[in-house]
Amino acid sequence: MATGRKRASASARSVRTPRRSGSGTARRPPPRATARSVALEVVRRVADEGAYSNLALSAALRRSSLDDRDRRLATDLAYGTLRRLLPLDDEIAAVADREIGALDPAVRAALRVGAYQLRHTRIPPHAAVGETVALAPGRARGFVNAVLRRLAEHPPPEPAGHGDDAISLRTGLAPWAVAELRRALPIDQLEPAAAALAAPAELCLRVNVCRADVRAVTAELSTAGLDPRPGAFRAEAVRVSSTDPSSLPAFTDGRVTVQEEASVLVAAAVEAHPGERVLDACAGPGGKASHLACLVQPGGLVVAGDVSSSRAGMVRAAAARLGVPARVLVHDARRLPVPPVFDAVLVDAPCSGFGAARRRPELLWRPRRDELARLARLQVAVLCGAADAVRPGGRLVYSVCTFPRAETDAAVRAFLAKRPDFEAWAVPGPGGRSPQHRLWPHLHGTDAMFFAGFRRRPVSSG
Repeated sequence: MATGRKRASASARSVRTPRRSGSGTARRPPPRATARSVALEVVRRVADEGAYSNLALSAALRRSSLDDRDRRLATDLAYGTLRRLLPLDDEIAAVADREIGALDPAVRAALRVGAYQLRHTRIPPHAAVGETVALAPGRARGFVNAVLRRLAEHPPPEPAGHGDDAISLRTGLAPWAVAELRRALPIDQLEPAAAALAAPAELCLRVNVCRADVRAVTAELSTAGLDPRPGAFRAEAVRVSSTDPSSLPAFTDGRVTVQEEASVLVAAAVEAHPGERVLDACAGPGGKASHLACLVQPGGLVVAGDVSSSRAGMVRAAAARLGVPARVLVHDARRLPVPPVFDAVLVDAPCSGFGAARRRPELLWRPRRDELARLARLQVAVLCGAADAVRPGGRLVYSVCTFPRAETDAAVRAFLAKRPDFEAWAVPGPGGRSPQHRLWPHLHGTDAMFFAGFRRRPVSSG
């Protein structure tokens, strides 16, 4: 510890004193951001403050002046550390003499990012350790240095076995989520599914067919060097090399939007037709609502609602950029202020979100098992409330980007028990028509998604 403080003091003395400002006080410029400092900030904010990784990383990169190479490194270090957070903590605990949960958040973030570099990158150990230690709080640099050097010299073996804990430590998915996967998949698919959920996702764009032709946009993306590839199931879905989508002319002028193919499939399952009235009851941030708004043209109407005013604002912005008409409401979908006049209603319900972990890696470990019952009650309540807006003979689609039974099969059964005026209804999916569909990254190359269809029974003429 003393050595770290002496080095920090010596370093401070070597910095040239800045000129005094007009007020007579010396102002020292903030330290220049590096790829590692950005990664440390993002990991700390996400792991210890509950921030969303995509928003935290975007904000940190905007504040930095990193070039493209360092931006890519910062992204890899931040997202990679968050994907491997549970295994990294286990490995750190094996060589540290303090509980990781009791450490200062800045120290904990430094250990995690340093361990990720040692265990999962080609960065030379001396650089991984030295550069990371330099960013740790001065009083803790000796401790961080000692722990990372022990980890570099004596890396722990990969956990063996097929139990939930072992698979969790090999993939990064929370043990209780591994147990939920066991209920949904054959045993030989268990670890491939967990590993795929923890792998980075390709960027998927949806072509706005109300403004552009899929072939023309694909050719434009190819000319830009983005290696466009068709989606596995929907022609309007195009997968491309990693890039900043906001830099694309096709994005700026509303010809494409970022939308995962699983979400494109959910909107397609609504089977919205020109002239129909469609409600998206939980519409934020607007990807599915804007897709539906295109499908009902000409002459149709999409009403998009969300309980959050900020998310409703995102829906308005998405619809405006894509040039599709949509009426946006702020409402509680459990108590909808609309009559039963809609031909179709979509309920993309709040959920645990494991299926989106490829793009938001904290979803591998942030959701808690004790939240499932509350989420399931909310999902069924939203379904029942939104069902009131469906006209007799109309359609209802329920979707969640997750896989626990409480939020999928059990939610469907609970809804049908509460609403005998509805029946299961086959909707299109990757394997044809069925009342229920599941998508998996290891099988379909998409987010993990569950969606189910219902029809409101027609009013009996008798």
